[in-house]
Amino acid sequence: MGNQSPFFGLVPDWFMLPSIGIATLATIIASQALISGTFTLVSEAFRLTLLPKLRIVFPSDARGQVYIPAFNWLLMAGCFAVVLYFRESKNMEAAFGLSVNLTMLMTTVLLAMYLYSRHVSLLWVGALLLVFLIIESAFLVANLRKFTHGGWVSLLLGFIMTAVMLVWYYGSRIKRRLTRYVSLRDHLPILKQLSNDEAVPKYATNLVYLTASDQPAQVEESIISSVLEGQPKRADVYWLIHVDLMDEPYTTEYSLDILEPEEVVRITFRLGFRVQPRINLLFRKVVEELVRCREITLRPNYQPLHVNANAIGDFRFIVINRFLSYDNDLDSLDTFIMNSYFALKSISVADERAYGLDTQNVATEQVPLIVKPAEFVRLRRVDSPTST
Repeated sequence: MGNQSPFFGLVPDWFMLPSIGIATLATIIASQALISGTFTLVSEAFRLTLLPKLRIVFPSDARGQVYIPAFNWLLMAGCFAVVLYFRESKNMEAAFGLSVNLTMLMTTVLLAMYLYSRHVSLLWVGALLLVFLIIESAFLVANLRKFTHGGWVSLLLGFIMTAVMLVWYYGSRIKRRLTRYVSLRDHLPILKQLSNDEAVPKYATNLVYLTASDQPAQVEESIISSVLEGQPKRADVYWLIHVDLMDEPYTTEYSLDILEPEEVVRITFRLGFRVQPRINLLFRKVVEELVRCREITLRPNYQPLHVNANAIGDFRFIVINRFLSYDNDLDSLDTFIMNSYFALKSISVADERAYGLDTQNVATEQVPLIVKPAEFVRLRRVDSPTST
């Protein structure tokens, strides 16, 4: 048989070409399954805050059918790199075998954790785990011999993905932990006073903030600080927008909370996963409807050239981003995690693009994130040489 593959050596000569065609089709099907599985796993990682959010395209009305352009290009680049490194498929045996073995081990561990979470008897869970671990560990010991023959590639890729997910998860958790929410009702009087204080230059007719708070009575402290601190931002109406993504594909609903008549209003949009969140357009339509129904009154200082009874005046969105402050006193590990987190955040989808905001109506504010304030700074005063 010479150097002929054992697989094709089992095939009769007359069936050689059809078998090659079948093997090729099987390879294509397997590659499509890999791509689809990757998109599904990555989209779930987005939902679990394990990866930075990237643009997702839904080609159909099914929630599970997704397409992630960035990861499609990443898979293509990875395929090119693997082909250029291994050159021949036979050289990939070590990497493939070790990756399959590790996948089996992780599946066994996850199955045991799932059964434990479902309150299955520890005796049965332990017996199942022990049987499969003995078998799979034997395969792992045998496959470790292939580490230097290409198996290290699988471990390196797995380590990189695990490191990225851990960094993003812990960085997001730290950021959420340091996001303070305050009572909005406690600040309504001062917002109303600012809105009617003509001594303060008007910043915008409609000032709009995106809020992650699920409770209408609460809002991020950074939003209140943005309005009141420094140069106060006076507006006729302060708007708070919260977006909930629904599992139905074409849901387009909104609810309204008028927290202070004619002054502070919160809009909660409920959008299906196939609805492009063009908040800029949706917000304008909601405001025009409120003005038309006389639920709110807006009187712009200047009317546009075309007469419009429902003119709502100008509106400005404020997007608040966080950055790692220099006032932190972090150890090496926390410094690595937070710097890596913000590096990953720079490649994720910006809020302006994710929510379909027109850049001409958007102002971005940078707010320092202080994880661990510096408690002690060594500083000594010395007399100036010219002092008498």
